[in-house]
Amino acid sequence: MSRISRVECRMVFLEPEVLRTDALQTFVRQETILVSLTTDDGLTGTGYAYTIGTGGSSVLALLRDHLAGLLVGADARNVEALWQRLLSVTRATSVGAITSLALAAVDTALWDLRCLRAGEPLWRLAGGAHERLPLYDTEGGWLHLTPDELASSAVRARERGLRGAKVKVGKPTVGEDTERLAAVRAAVGPDWVLMVDANQSMTGAEAVRRARAYEPYDIAWFEEPLPADDLAGHVRLAASTSIPVAVGESLYAVGRFAEYLSAGAAGIVQVDVARVGGITPWLKTAHTAEAFNVQVAPHFLMELHASLACAVPAGMYVEHIPQLAAITRTPLSIVDGCVVPPESPGIGIDWDEDAIDDLRVA
Repeated sequence: MSRISRVECRMVFLEPEVLRTDALQTFVRQETILVSLTTDDGLTGTGYAYTIGTGGSSVLALLRDHLAGLLVGADARNVEALWQRLLSVTRATSVGAITSLALAAVDTALWDLRCLRAGEPLWRLAGGAHERLPLYDTEGGWLHLTPDELASSAVRARERGLRGAKVKVGKPTVGEDTERLAAVRAAVGPDWVLMVDANQSMTGAEAVRRARAYEPYDIAWFEEPLPADDLAGHVRLAASTSIPVAVGESLYAVGRFAEYLSAGAAGIVQVDVARVGGITPWLKTAHTAEAFNVQVAPHFLMELHASLACAVPAGMYVEHIPQLAAITRTPLSIVDGCVVPPESPGIGIDWDEDAIDDLRVA
């Protein structure tokens, strides 16, 4: 049998390895919510989600008070049915971040169980499209860094073999943004990939103006230029610039991605497995993007997205921004600037249970 006999919900606080700032916020800490599901045949699968500093206790309460009890006795093999069941009992709080994060932690644990039972790694069981994908650096591109610091960070990333770097934009003036981009482009040369990320900080008119200023620096994509609910603004921006517009880290449902893709507002899809509600809707989103001939470069969560991006044909890049080193034992395999997805059965994350216990929030 494979019925769920035990549900454990935990949370740990993880401090970022470097100061992380963007146009709207500082990354204070990562609240990491973990769900472990044990079945009556002796397997345990673990999934997780995260918040940037606030809301983790609300996700944990939703799991403990409303969802965990529904899982006990359920057949863990019926992943799609369980996702739909949990969604149905949280309709009053869907679509939204707290519910999506809770569903994601459960769904990822179910996929971990599915892969463990099959004896296969996630990247292969979910599709097996790529044996590796290129990595780009984000950790050296934060908004508080000076142009010289950005340039030095990009050079170090290139020397490590990474295939590109993302620079945060959204300074008070266009000139400050372009000074930063000019410094990085001059340091790494014309053939290295550069992306920019505004973190939803701009108006529609300002995004159009700044995109034109960024174009001379051969930018691979303009990420989250506008608030995520401004579909019409993204449509206008995409039509006005040669830079692909990247969206998705702040979209919480497959249907929203379909709207963006249908409207021509998404040149790159950056679906986040935690925020979209888990591996089940992540895969649906990635295949929807493929149907529109749009590639997927997922947001954050590199330890899980390494496997997912390699699973699907639309996989493009993985974002290198370390997240789980404090509570895992085995780092990702990086070869020639590409991530090689884990071959071990399961989702490929080697949890350090002792470290989790030490960092666990009561």
